[in-house]
Amino acid sequence: MKFYILLFLIYVGCEDVDQEEPTPIFIKTFGGSLWDYGNAVHQTNEGGYIIVGETSLIEDGTSDIWLIKTDFHGNEEWIKTFDGSNRDYASSIQETIDGGYVFTGSTGSGDYNEAWLIKTDSQGNEDWNQTFGGGNYDRGNSVQQTNDGGYIITGEISSSGNGSSDVLLIKTDHKGNKEWKHTFGGGDYDRGYSVQQTRDGGFIIAGSTRSNGDSYDDLWLIKADSQGNEEWNRTFGGGYIDIGHCVYETTDNGYVITGYTQSYGNGSRDLWLIKTDSQGNEEWNRTFGDSFVDFGKSVQQTIDGGYIITGSKGTDYHSDVWLIKTDAQGNEQWNQLFGGVDYDFGNFVRQTNDNGYIITGHTKSYGNGGYDVLLIKTDSKGQTKLYTD
Repeated sequence: MKFYILLFLIYVGCEDVDQEEPTPIFIKTFGGSLWDYGNAVHQTNEGGYIIVGETSLIEDGTSDIWLIKTDFHGNEEWIKTFDGSNRDYASSIQETIDGGYVFTGSTGSGDYNEAWLIKTDSQGNEDWNQTFGGGNYDRGNSVQQTNDGGYIITGEISSSGNGSSDVLLIKTDHKGNKEWKHTFGGGDYDRGYSVQQTRDGGFIIAGSTRSNGDSYDDLWLIKADSQGNEEWNRTFGGGYIDIGHCVYETTDNGYVITGYTQSYGNGSRDLWLIKTDSQGNEEWNRTFGDSFVDFGKSVQQTIDGGYIITGSKGTDYHSDVWLIKTDAQGNEQWNQLFGGVDYDFGNFVRQTNDNGYIITGHTKSYGNGGYDVLLIKTDSKGQTKLYTD
């Protein structure tokens, strides 16, 4: 498959004259003629980037997991695909302690889906894979390597549990063999979107619950111990739909969550940022948006104690990738928009070694297909400059 780079790589000079290489900023796309999505990205130990998402091969709704490795400048080094029998995708990735990669998502035959965990070496060659669930709709949404070398996964499960779907939490050993499994939920739809191992050895999960809360979906925060047993849970929301997409443990042992809210703010959906203490009690919350549809998909605490968030900001006829930087109290310091005349979405952001930011998502404004994988590298102020061919 042939890929095209939409925009030239450009450089920003660094103030430190002793630095050997300037800081790159760029916008790149990867894709073919159909639908390709970037769902998560991380900077690797050698300075490049690893992206995971999905790629469509034919126009029948099927897709494969797509793993893209780039160098420091966003240039493709290699691409791997992982296919099952129908729609396969991955939504979370991490570099492992052995220099390989682990990612989770879903694989299905059309009648059912299973949560899928795949481990590769440093070149993207599969070491092993494991599936969990079966008989209904089950998927993994987030994975992290744990302190013991194993893995923790959250997602959703309809094959077992209490309701239409429950939050799924699975702990595996270093080979992906299940050590234990827990589900959380009531009689309705409950989903886990993000998990992180906490400093006390337990786990924090962010997602949504329709079983517990005021009405429709509420943002759901669950704290579990090291064996996956619930310690506490908190719901946040009002009378409409409120979702938590990403959670991050903060330096004060609290948590920051992003997602979206229909219950509060200015528009039909606003980007939502919530800060809690170590027990999940709200310290403050902020909404960002106007009268249209705005989402938060990923958040990280930055080295200055503030927060970086990505998602999308909607208008009448399109949406842009939205990057927001706040201080430690969630007050906006700056924001940047990236996009064109069509629909563009930011799905994941992380601060890079040079204090800039790397974002992945998907774009319909640029590239070759219906949607293309989008990779954006900015400076420390979220700035980049576009040069078209």
